[in-house]
Amino acid sequence: MTVDENLITPSFFAHAVLKTSRFEEMVHHWTTILNANIAHQDAMFCFMTFDDEHHRLAIVGIPSLKDSDGQTAGLDHLAYTYASIDDLIGTYDRLKESGILPVWCVNHGPTLSLYYKDPDGNKAEFQIDLFSSSKEANDFLKSDAFGENPVGIKFDPEEMFARYKSGEPLEELTVRRRLKEGESFFDHLDA
Repeated sequence: MTVDENLITPSFFAHAVLKTSRFEEMVHHWTTILNANIAHQDAMFCFMTFDDEHHRLAIVGIPSLKDSDGQTAGLDHLAYTYASIDDLIGTYDRLKESGILPVWCVNHGPTLSLYYKDPDGNKAEFQIDLFSSSKEANDFLKSDAFGENPVGIKFDPEEMFARYKSGEPLEELTVRRRLKEGESFFDHLDA
């Protein structure tokens, strides 16, 4: 499918809204992981932002909601890009000190990504781009390597980040290996 250049498209993605029966837990979680400021909060609504937009995420508290069993269709995660590996590592370290650890760490190829789960099971992907241009990333998505493994390769953030801090170049640490004999991309999916 190609984009019709003559049609109007959105300027940017503005915000997301999550509804929950765990209002206070969710507000605490998302303000912590995003290092967000609360623009408005009352007993039912919380609007937060981490930049100059009036809000990037809203939490709506609805006490009667049923928990998801994880087996329903819907949004899987929200993704946030960091400017550098140092910013990603700094965020990882800050969240780890707060007792918040990623549930899945994967080198997708175009991105190095850490996934965090909130109290309702929604995920946030914190990523850095590994290619220096959109063209390189798009070319990778069209490659045989991506076709063979559209998920990526799991990694241990403690090991990788320690190696980076000891001086190993990011470019060497993030070369995405091919799948080994008998290995499937399903072996690298999150739990």
